[in-house]
Amino acid sequence: MDYSSILTSGVYGALGPVAIGYVLAAIGLNIHFGYTGLLNFGQVAFMLVGAYGVAISVSTFGLSMWVGVLVGILAAAVLALILGIPALRLRSDYLAISTIAAGEVLRLFYRSSVAEPLTGGVYGLQRFGDDLLDLNPVPPGIYEVGPLAFTARDVWLMSVGWGLVALVVILVYLLIHSPWGRVIRAIREDEEAARSLGKNVYAYKLQSLVLGGVIGALGGMVFTIHQQSAHPDGFDPVVTFFLYTMLVLGGAGRVFGPVLGGLLFWFLMLSFDAFLRELMATGYIPPEILVPSDVGALRLALVGLGLLLLMAFRPQGILGNRREMVLDVR
Repeated sequence: MDYSSILTSGVYGALGPVAIGYVLAAIGLNIHFGYTGLLNFGQVAFMLVGAYGVAISVSTFGLSMWVGVLVGILAAAVLALILGIPALRLRSDYLAISTIAAGEVLRLFYRSSVAEPLTGGVYGLQRFGDDLLDLNPVPPGIYEVGPLAFTARDVWLMSVGWGLVALVVILVYLLIHSPWGRVIRAIREDEEAARSLGKNVYAYKLQSLVLGGVIGALGGMVFTIHQQSAHPDGFDPVVTFFLYTMLVLGGAGRVFGPVLGGLLFWFLMLSFDAFLRELMATGYIPPEILVPSDVGALRLALVGLGLLLLMAFRPQGILGNRREMVLDVR
């Protein structure tokens, strides 16, 4: 069995552009859930509007990709306001219901025949990231780091992506250690206490929803620019639960929690995938038990089991504080 290939698949997956997009979205979700206590079950909706903000601007209207980035950010902010203005005045479970519904409504709308002239419908949109790829300063070739091999395109996208992650992490760190950050953490711990001190809880929660949504939109942009394809079925509800698994694994309410969780999540996911395929290729798992087309479903089952075990035995994750994840710490 080729263990080197298995580990290489895991490391490449953990460092690649897909993981970067998910890490950014998980950082946004951390602002919602980890710091403010907002139950957002539709972070994928922000990823979708961010991705399609770029895709529609470039592929449908012929605008610059950089204009598309601004459109995606604006779309995420508007979506957060549409969801937050009515729902944040109610109990937190109303936000959970509205966000998961928004994700599915948007996905179905973007793939519908009504929206097809703009979104490409079920076929999606392609090739809208050339403005970024044309700036690639890395000379063509294959770049090897031990057993890993990256193309010039991969090196450029990973450099831009992880640089963006670093900037967002610094921004979140500065915000969380500012007076604004102390207020949203106080809201997470005891909303009534924060309100009794004269803080406008509703406004702070709305600001948190907008900020985390915009960061999630950036994740959707990175994800689709790498693939050079925006397809609505790539933004189904399971994406949000991947993000929660990453967040819980790394540690909710910690600046580096989503980053660590994202790295571990994608390393384990793709290593497990490669391990199963190696077992099938070498005959250790006969085709009567498992076939290659079933590996994807088995990976999803692994994610669900992992999330269940994390919530049962270590809900604070690797970097988190268990007391901060308990609603009543008294």
